[in-house]
Amino acid sequence: MKKTSTRLADGRELLYYDSRDDAVRDAVDRRPLDPISTTSEIRRDPLLGDSVAIASHRQGRTYHPPADECPLCPSRDGRLSEIPAADYDVAVFENRFPSLDGDSGRCEVVCFTSDHDASFADLSEEQAALVLDAWTDRTAELAELPQVEQVFCFENRGAEIGVTLGHPHGQIYAYPFVTPRTSLMLRSAAEHRARTGRNLFDDVMEQELSDGARVVLEGEHWVAFVPYAAHWPYEVHLYPRRRVPDLRALDEAARTEFPQIYLELLRRFDRIFGEAEPPTPYIAAWHQAPFNEVDRSDFGLHLELFTIRRTSGKLKFLAGSESGMSVFINDVPPETAAQRLREVAST
Repeated sequence: MKKTSTRLADGRELLYYDSRDDAVRDAVDRRPLDPISTTSEIRRDPLLGDSVAIASHRQGRTYHPPADECPLCPSRDGRLSEIPAADYDVAVFENRFPSLDGDSGRCEVVCFTSDHDASFADLSEEQAALVLDAWTDRTAELAELPQVEQVFCFENRGAEIGVTLGHPHGQIYAYPFVTPRTSLMLRSAAEHRARTGRNLFDDVMEQELSDGARVVLEGEHWVAFVPYAAHWPYEVHLYPRRRVPDLRALDEAARTEFPQIYLELLRRFDRIFGEAEPPTPYIAAWHQAPFNEVDRSDFGLHLELFTIRRTSGKLKFLAGSESGMSVFINDVPPETAAQRLREVAST
């Protein structure tokens, strides 16, 4: 992998990740951009103890542009975009409309491919491996920022999820605090350790493998399963067999196998509801250990993949119980979801 760092016209950082070592990235951003002005602010909720980012400047962000005006495509045929090069493998840049900024963290956009009409599932194993390299490199670099407590790499896919740009891309949030979901995992892991003397993440994976009813895919280094208490209609957790706290700690064998397992999983997601349905909307979320935990090694890196579509033509909405009380009601038994995902092996 070759990494090239440059700057956009308004001073934001842009990074190219190339599979070829001889790639030259010297294209200049020729857009007449004004300096970025943001109003991001972190406020703490005294009742729940969590944090909320107030970011009013995001109201003006790009919203469902036509394909020929996509800001994530390469700059070609006289049209200038966020990426000055005429082509690229993987590109990462600071978000022009960040939820977190400066002292409150950092937000980045990750473009998985220059092909506007592709999806992550369409990538080759080599391309998917390069995205994994980019996620890992960004985690390592953002971990060095003094204000950053946790790095979250994720992909929102589909208009139903709320995606406003159709180009295949994800995001990275570098939070200045430990997120509520991670705090709950850390609390559960500590309670489990105190009660049993064992690691929670190891025990969860071992229980799923022993039961087998919810296992979707098994590799030599990764296991994909629908969790026993899945919140979403179709939800899969992907664990490395060797527990590590974050992406930086994956060994070469796990990194090599990841594209095979993950691409197969995404392709199965696209087959859940039949080929007559639009592509399955999903969220793919990496869970990594916060940087300042006393014992980070007790946390288990994993990816959670889920869709809000519960059946053909119908979405799972977060209504009163879910939104008002954070109590999820799942219409699809996890065992049924796992069986369906085993049945729709990609070809």
